[in-house]
Order: sequence, then C-alpha cells, then structure tokens
Amino acid sequence: MHPRTVWQAMPGPGFLLSAWPWRAVAYLTTGAVAGAVTLVGVVAAVAAGGLLAVVVVGLPLLVLTALAGIPVAHLERHRLRLVDRDPVPGRHRPPDAAGLWAWLTTRLRERSTWQELGYALLFAFLLWPLDALVVCAALAVPLATAATPLLMATVGDGEEAKVLKQWTVTTWPAAFGVAVLGLLLLALGAYALGLAAGARAEFTRVLVAPREGDLGDRVVELTRSRVRLVDAFETERRRIERDLHDGAQQRLVALTMALGLARLDAPPGPLADQLAKAHGEAGKALEELRELIHGIHPKVLADHGLQAAVDDAADRSAVPVDVRLELPGRLPQAVEAAAYFVVCEALANAARHSGADRVEVTGGHRDGRLFLDVRDDGRGGADAGAGSGLTGLADRVSVLDGRLSLSSPPGGPTLLRVEIPCEWTEHRTGRFA
Repeated sequence: MHPRTVWQAMPGPGFLLSAWPWRAVAYLTTGAVAGAVTLVGVVAAVAAGGLLAVVVVGLPLLVLTALAGIPVAHLERHRLRLVDRDPVPGRHRPPDAAGLWAWLTTRLRERSTWQELGYALLFAFLLWPLDALVVCAALAVPLATAATPLLMATVGDGEEAKVLKQWTVTTWPAAFGVAVLGLLLLALGAYALGLAAGARAEFTRVLVAPREGDLGDRVVELTRSRVRLVDAFETERRRIERDLHDGAQQRLVALTMALGLARLDAPPGPLADQLAKAHGEAGKALEELRELIHGIHPKVLADHGLQAAVDDAADRSAVPVDVRLELPGRLPQAVEAAAYFVVCEALANAARHSGADRVEVTGGHRDGRLFLDVRDDGRGGADAGAGSGLTGLADRVSVLDGRLSLSSPPGGPTLLRVEIPCEWTEHRTGRFA
C-alpha cells in the first residue's frame, strides 16, 4: 500500500531514495517563505490601518486584516498535500445570500474566521522561523560538512578547510572522513526533516481542518437543506395537482359533456357512432387524468389529512385492507405525504407480488414519533432493493430523520414499518399544538 503521509513513508526501506524527503524539504521551505510574507503583510496592514484610522479610511483595512486568516488557511490546506495526500476540506459555510456584504457578514460571524486569524498570527510570528531553523539544521549543516573536500581543494588551496567555521582540517584523509560524516548526517537529516514536516502538518491540520463541531454544523445545515428541498418538492406537487384539477380536468369534463350532448342530438349513423367513440375516449382520458392527479398529490390528503387519505387508499386497493390508525390531528405536510406514499407503495406491492388475501394498516403517534405498520399475509420474500419502489421512499423518509424497515421472510408474512419523528401541527378541534 502506498503511504499517504510522510510519517507513513518513514518506516519504509526506500524512504531515503523516495520523493518524501524532498517533499518534506519543499513543505518546510515554502512554509518559511509564506510565513515571512504573511508577517510582512500583517504588520504592514495593521500599521497602515492604524495610521489611517483617524481619517476612517483605515477602518476597512483593519476589517480586511481580520480576514487575513482565510487566504492563509486556504494556502496551508493546499500545502499540506506535499506531506499529506489526504485532502483537507474548507471550514466555511456558504453565505445566506448573494453579494459582498452577505459574504463579509457571514465570515465575520463565523468562529472559523477568527480561529484562522489566530493561526495566521501564529504562523507569521512563530512557525515560519521554526521551519527555517529545521531546514538549516537538517540540510545546510550536513551539506556544508559533506562539502569539506571541495572547500579544501578550492578555498583552502589543498592545504586546509574550515568545517562549519569551527575546526580546521589539514589532511585529505581527514577531509574525506568529514565528508562521509556529512553524508551520514544528511541521511539522518532526511529523517529529521520527515519528522518535523509530519509534526508541522499534523499541527496545521488540527488548526485549519474542520473539527467535529464544524462537521456537525455542516451535517445539520445539509439536513435542513434536504428538508427544505422536500418541502419545495411537496409544494410543487400540490401546485401541479391543483393546476391539473382546476385546468385540464375541467376542460376534459366540459369536452365530455359537449360530446355527450352532441351524441344525443346526432341522428343515427356513422356520425353518431364517431361521436359515441369520441365520448368514450374522452371519458377514459378523464378517468386516467383523475388517477394521475390522485397519484401526484391526492386532494383528500391535503384537505383531511393522513388518516382519511389512507382510508381512501384502502378503499381503492385490489386487496381487502383493514385500517386501524389513531391520529387525532394533522402532522407536518412532508410527514403526511411521505407516510401516505409509503402505504400506497406497500398496498400496490401486496396486490402485485405477494398474493396476499388481506392487508392490515395500523399505527399512531406517540412519544413524538409517527408509527405505521403495513402487514400482509402473502408469500413473503420481498426485497426493498429489487425494484419494489421502496428504496426511493426510504430515502425520502430518511430526509425527515425517519426510518423504514422491511421484514419479509420466505413464506410470509411481510411487515413494513415506518417511524418518523414529528409533532402535531393541528388537532381536530382546530387548536394548534
């Protein structure tokens, strides 16, 4: 398995001949350069903002200085790829609205912005000098030691050479002995660079990578956005149902009545036969449109709630259905719609595949949750992932933090259970909870 980080690569036998030591050098060197640039930029911005604050012009500059941690953290997340191949996601959430002002207010209210500013200051005043020191100690010193014979042949005219300006070598055997020592120090320096770069990367990841709390906030925001999408989807379904009911269906009803009247007035013959055929086709089209409207979003569900809608679905089922629901009020629209379509899908599957003689629908609301059980006495063996249509409904229920479970052993019975957390929105007395 290929190592993902410099620390994982160091125990391997080919570490010294791999690219990891060079990647560690590049990480620490670029850190020293970037830190020095950050120091100059922060000091210059603070100084200019402080001088110009008396004429108000400096205040926006100071505000921008407070955002300096954002680009620094962005750069650091990219530099981490030199010694840590696992990508680091950003910590900021998208602004609530478009525009510069919305972006600015969102960033200034985020805790991550101030944490990244703290990291930028730490980077500018402490971390980059450490990076430079480690590179000099682990790379420059061994290279200078290994170059002793070259220094003796050039600068020392073949007679002497200064080793790190600390002691003098006057013989060639001693010079080559010091060079061998420099190569050994260079090998040890490669491991030291790997250790330093790995520690530096871990420290940086802790400060600029999303924490569990940040990830939790993102999960909450994602869940909310999914719920909003479900609500928007239900609203659109109801709009389509209303438009079809009040528009196309009424036109078809008028057309059917017109054809019926024309059929009555037409004398017997080919014309009357054609009118009768057209009248029959219009009636079939009207029935199909009514079924389509009912499938999109049944009016009984919107007007009277889940219990009435389930009773209506049971009356239309090809298999006899016993319904025992205890729902003394209305639940959130998204919950009612999800539960209703799960029941309809279960009844359709029982009629098509199970060979059941009877289906039982039970449920109620207790402890802040809606419970629904659909049980049939069919042959069993149902699989939710085998194209039964329940997979998409399970996803829809999960958006509402609910759970859909299926038990269908061969030979039956089949039990489909739905649990969705929800609270009452309206009791039958008309009072809101």
